[in-house]
Amino acid sequence: MGMKEASGQFTFENVLTREQLHYFDRHGIIQFKAFVDKGAVAGFLREIGEVENYFLNKGISKVNGIPLKFGRDVDGSPLIQRIAFASQYSSVLKEFLLDPRLAALTALLGKYEGRVGENEKDGLVVNHYVNTPVSAFRQLGWHTDSPRDLFLGRRILPMLNVGLHLDDCPYANGGLRVLPGTHKQSFFRLLFRKKYFIDNNPDKREVGFDIEAGDLTVHDGRLWHRVQASPLQDEASRRRVMYIPIITGAYQPKTPDSRTPFYHRLGQLSLNPSGARTSLSALLARNDYK
Repeated sequence: MGMKEASGQFTFENVLTREQLHYFDRHGIIQFKAFVDKGAVAGFLREIGEVENYFLNKGISKVNGIPLKFGRDVDGSPLIQRIAFASQYSSVLKEFLLDPRLAALTALLGKYEGRVGENEKDGLVVNHYVNTPVSAFRQLGWHTDSPRDLFLGRRILPMLNVGLHLDDCPYANGGLRVLPGTHKQSFFRLLFRKKYFIDNNPDKREVGFDIEAGDLTVHDGRLWHRVQASPLQDEASRRRVMYIPIITGAYQPKTPDSRTPFYHRLGQLSLNPSGARTSLSALLARNDYK
């Protein structure tokens, strides 16, 4: 079986259906078409632009201990390719997180009680992928969202990563790829099935999505997933997604005094000029994540 597009597409009518709950329990991923309309998408993009300009003008590089990821746009202008806690700088984005439909998604957590984590983990994250010669953020290697709990000294609890897509992204244009069902894997497979963030290789079992602006995807944080680079260049490659964490467990908000978690170093694992991978011990020796 080769790479393929996921077939499960649903609409959301305020309450999750039994079919939707069953589908998510089996696969660990679900897609809702037209969760918001095109007018709302345009409004969110304007707000994100305002937040980005604020950070650039103020020279802000971290929010609540979480580094921003900087790059260059197709015209060479500065671009923030990953923004954390975006809703803390926009009343429009903050209001969106109060949408009762987002709270209703907590039913996907089963017996666990969930909440929208506006002030926890990395808050409302905006990812901005664009494929240019100077882009710093074209793709994201295989990972789950669970090890961050281990690095913070917590046991792994279920969480949902809710992505509101702000650009059309057909399956052929790259984007989200998942290994369905891996949210039920063993603890060993959760940690060692693939090389976190280093491995960008396609998997014969992976599936992708045919996404339109306004669609919502929800995946279990224990699911193996990656973001495939677009085969297109410049404007045609642009993909922007807002990610909302729905989490469980004790309330643990971040503040401006919060330290930078070590798991943000994992995404920077790469080959050095000699071709050897940066070792975990070498990363631990660097104290700039504190």
